[in-house]
Amino acid sequence: MTSRLLVGPFNRVEGDLEVALTIDGDRVREAHVNATMYRGFEQILQGKDPHDALVYVPRICGICSVSQSVAAARALADLAGVTMPPNGQLATNLILAVENLADHLTHFYLFFMPDFVRPVYANRPWHAEVLRRFAPDRGEQVCAATAARQRWFTLLGTLGGKWPHTQSVEPGGSTRPIDAAERVRLLARVREFRRFLEEQLFNAPLEAITSLDHEEALWAWHAQDPMGGDLRCFLSLVLDLGLQALGPGPGRYLSYGAYALPGGTAALPGGLWRHDTQSNEPVDSHSISEDATHAWLAQARAPLHPWHGLTRPEPDKPLAYTWNKAPRLGGEVVETGAIARQLTSAQPLVRDAVRRHGGGVYTRVLARLVELARVVPMMESWLQALRPGEVFCEPTRLPEHGQGMGLSEAARGSLGHWLVVQHGRIANYQIVAPTSWNFSPRDAAGVPGALEQALVGAPVRPGERTPVAVQHVVRSFDPCMVCTVH
Repeated sequence: MTSRLLVGPFNRVEGDLEVALTIDGDRVREAHVNATMYRGFEQILQGKDPHDALVYVPRICGICSVSQSVAAARALADLAGVTMPPNGQLATNLILAVENLADHLTHFYLFFMPDFVRPVYANRPWHAEVLRRFAPDRGEQVCAATAARQRWFTLLGTLGGKWPHTQSVEPGGSTRPIDAAERVRLLARVREFRRFLEEQLFNAPLEAITSLDHEEALWAWHAQDPMGGDLRCFLSLVLDLGLQALGPGPGRYLSYGAYALPGGTAALPGGLWRHDTQSNEPVDSHSISEDATHAWLAQARAPLHPWHGLTRPEPDKPLAYTWNKAPRLGGEVVETGAIARQLTSAQPLVRDAVRRHGGGVYTRVLARLVELARVVPMMESWLQALRPGEVFCEPTRLPEHGQGMGLSEAARGSLGHWLVVQHGRIANYQIVAPTSWNFSPRDAAGVPGALEQALVGAPVRPGERTPVAVQHVVRSFDPCMVCTVH
């Protein structure tokens, strides 16, 4: 028997989201994902001084505002043809990493794991322990992670003045220089966060996690103490509930490369990882396009590259069901996020897990936690590499005419800003956010987006109005809907 179910909004996330499901028997047959809001930052920015983008775009989101600042600063730097000095690059990486790692922590402890507290799992042998750790607002580990997150964000008081809407990131670097004494204090706070991860999340040194180079090693480590630390607790749930098979994505993974380093390399190199061929390809940014066939937005004759992008509301448009456009890379649906970054940067455990199981609920969450273990030591090295007393930001003069592109990696994946400047004013500004990629609608050819594909086959229990499996799949992507619709 075929039935239809509308699920949403989704709590505990930035959740202006509806998912329309067609259900055959006890499985999802197809899904249509609706970003329900229109905000219009592209219209707000038109006619503004280009530098004003650094004031406006962080206000797109209070969760990942630094990510927007970094992408905008890179677009302006591309427009002006400037390069950050090494201190500025390292300081910008630190600012971005603080936000990204906080988002990973928030996702795991406050957004994802509390779904396993639901009464539907009350008969599982692990339920009481999960309730003790992850019950919303009162779970022991939820409270510990919230306190760790609060202390973690104090780094941005020194690095950037405040959070959210940090204003120290500029095209020429960071306007907040770090002196030697501040560097020592920052390093102490990073090591405090390391202790939380090692004692609570991993119950192991970070280096022990990053040295796990294949799935057999992961499960052997898990078997030593199946509930020792919160990662092992999650892995126990994976085994019991079969989360390895839930929520498979399109099998193509996009990363622009994360944390640019002096000299033009990236700490986490990017690319397009293909599951079918187990290969990584360079990303051609000119092959990015946005299709508005099923969006309540004006549609050009063909999908447009963001430099030529059009964002004009058409709320009565036939066939439309979302405010989100459908981004495509070379015409293909891709998935982005921590899983993409770990695949394109050749992290062996995540590559092996995805090779065996594909991209799904299990591997998306695993990739985020592995990224926490990888990036904290990088932050320690970036702090040690700072040279107090040397320049952190170069003055930047923006041209009267030109265009610029800023590519970055937010916690949720690949983020791009494209701007066109004419007569010293913004003539066009287009943003393609991570959730725009992952929660895209169908394109003109009828091909569903990444989440729409991942929901197909998800189980639906009798009587469920908000299927718990659907919740797991949606949350595994860690949506940020206000960024999607800008």
